[in-house]
Amino acid sequence: MAQLLSKVACTFRLSIPQARAFSLFPSANSRSHTNRLFDNVRQPQDLHTLTMLNAADNRALITFWSASWCQTCQAVKPLVKELIEEERVGEQEGGLGFVEVEMDSTLIGDLPIMYRVTSMPTLLAFSRQEAQFDTRLVRPEDMKNKDFLREWLLTEARRGGRRGGAGGGGLFGW
Repeated sequence: MAQLLSKVACTFRLSIPQARAFSLFPSANSRSHTNRLFDNVRQPQDLHTLTMLNAADNRALITFWSASWCQTCQAVKPLVKELIEEERVGEQEGGLGFVEVEMDSTLIGDLPIMYRVTSMPTLLAFSRQEAQFDTRLVRPEDMKNKDFLREWLLTEARRGGRRGGAGGGGLFGW
């Protein structure tokens, strides 16, 4: 009987998995710094989900407010996407999220009013789920200037998940 118990004990000892360190809070090194492009926002819940997702990853979310009929928007969008997707601007600073908000969606509601979007195109960054109103871009000339746009994206990436600093503020500027 003792031999049988010994064999059973050995079997159980061998099958016990090794313990691994576990942390609820991943280290900064385990965080992905790559830029991410998301499907277009067509309703308010989509934007809310993306701001939460990017805030959890300490990544700034760049929103591009446009409409399908806006020719200026169609000219600017490829420049922004090229800098984020191909040139990977902002990855060394912690990464950027990018999404286009379709203002002509029938489900968008008053989302543009909530975020003070009064012209198209508009580039508005979110940091820790807070819209960075003071640093938003509304002038097409600035958005078409690749060097200016690159610097703006780098600034927003550096801000990342930290509160806004000079360009921050809550939804109503508090």
